[in-house]
Amino acid sequence: MTDGRWSRYRFNDDWWVGAPPGAVYAVLERPEDYPRWWREIREVVRTDPNAGLARFRSFLPFSLRVGVRAGRRDPAAGLIEVLLSGDLDGWVRWTVAPSGRGTAVRYEQDTALRKPLLRPLSWLARPVFAANHALMMRSGRRGLRAWLGVHLDDG
Repeated sequence: MTDGRWSRYRFNDDWWVGAPPGAVYAVLERPEDYPRWWREIREVVRTDPNAGLARFRSFLPFSLRVGVRAGRRDPAAGLIEVLLSGDLDGWVRWTVAPSGRGTAVRYEQDTALRKPLLRPLSWLARPVFAANHALMMRSGRRGLRAWLGVHLDDG
C-alpha cells in the first residue's frame, strides 16, 4: 500500500504574458476553450454552468480524467480557483496581476493522485510525474501566449 504523502503533488508556476490582465483572465475563466490553445488538455465538457469533466495527457502514455467544479472567483483580484475530483483530487488556482506592460500569471496546484493504476507507482515515479507536469505547464504558457497574440482583437 502506498503512503499518501507520495501521491500528493504541489506545484507552483509563474508565467509572464504580454497581454492585459483582463484579456488573460477572460481566457483562463473559459476552460472549455483550453483544448484550443493547450495541447495537453485534450477535452473539457461543461456539465452545468459551474462544473464539467476534463481529460488531459502530456508525454506519458496515460490520460487523467477529472471532474471540475468552480471554486472561488474574484475578477477584481484576478483569482480563479477550480476544485478537482477523480484521477486528481484537490484544487488548482490561477492568479492574474498586472506586471509591467503585461500580466503575471501564477498557477498553483495542490492535488492527490487517485488514478488506481498510477497511485501505487507514486513513490517510484514521482520525478517522472513532476517532469511530465513541467512539460505540460511549459506548453500551456506557450499556448496561452500564442492564443492571446492571435485573439486579442477578437473582443
